Amino acid sequence: MTAPTGGGTPAEEIDIDAGLVSRLIAVQHPDLAHLEVRPGAVGWDNVMFRLGDDLAVRLPKRRVAVPLLAKEQIFLPTLAGSLPLPVSAPVRIGRPGDDFPWTWSILPWLPGKPADLAPPGPDQGGVWGGFLRALHRPAPEDAPRNPYRGVPLSARKGPVEERLARLRAHGVVTPMIEEFWSMALQTPLETETWLHGDPHSRNVLTDQGRFSAVIDWGDMCVGDPATDLASLWMLLDTPLARDEAIAAYGGLSPATLIRARGWAVMFGAMLLDAGLVDDPRLAAAGRVTLERLHDGP
Repeated sequence: MTAPTGGGTPAEEIDIDAGLVSRLIAVQHPDLAHLEVRPGAVGWDNVMFRLGDDLAVRLPKRRVAVPLLAKEQIFLPTLAGSLPLPVSAPVRIGRPGDDFPWTWSILPWLPGKPADLAPPGPDQGGVWGGFLRALHRPAPEDAPRNPYRGVPLSARKGPVEERLARLRAHGVVTPMIEEFWSMALQTPLETETWLHGDPHSRNVLTDQGRFSAVIDWGDMCVGDPATDLASLWMLLDTPLARDEAIAAYGGLSPATLIRARGWAVMFGAMLLDAGLVDDPRLAAAGRVTLERLHDGP
């Protein structure tokens, strides 16, 4: 998800339907052409289709998303095998052509439901903390940077405070939220690691109360691990679950926890502000993130 500007969900810049996907498969991956193509989901940046029972096709719906998809294609396969949860690493790549001008991907179909619709059980804090610990490793020198994720929070100060100003009328910007944001701005970054970059509850899947997969890696980058640790409040409902996640993560410094709260303020404000325009699910995810910050840790 590229950073919303408060204007609501971006429209598709190209008409993408099952017929187009079937033609792309037939030309570029003819050994898969016998598989049925069915609509899947439409996200902020991409459109997803089912391909048979075990695969999916992911196509950017607007030009700005093309380099995000390319990052998944280049870097995610190198991480996938060492992570404790399945991730949406491409198994094949689609090339630009006459019918579609951008790169696209074929992925494994990962079962489960988004965590905002099917929340994880109260015993899943340790699972999530362990996943983040496995992900947050040193990145190679050619790892991508992201102007919206992993950066010092001072770089996001203007847009975040504009959103907070708009949201004060909705009763969610409490003195505690403002204090967490202020403290995070004053707390310097200590180290950098690989990041997912956008670990909100629509990008994490659950199955029967257990975390089952992590999807949509278009914002993956190297940067402040506190960015991903904001997911403690986006995904986990209780202080106990968040404490268990922190224990499983291990070695979390007080400064990183302060910055993680700041990133949770950023994500909560971003999701709520954008969702209030035209996406109640997104708004609910933002609101609950800001509410959970009041409960600790």
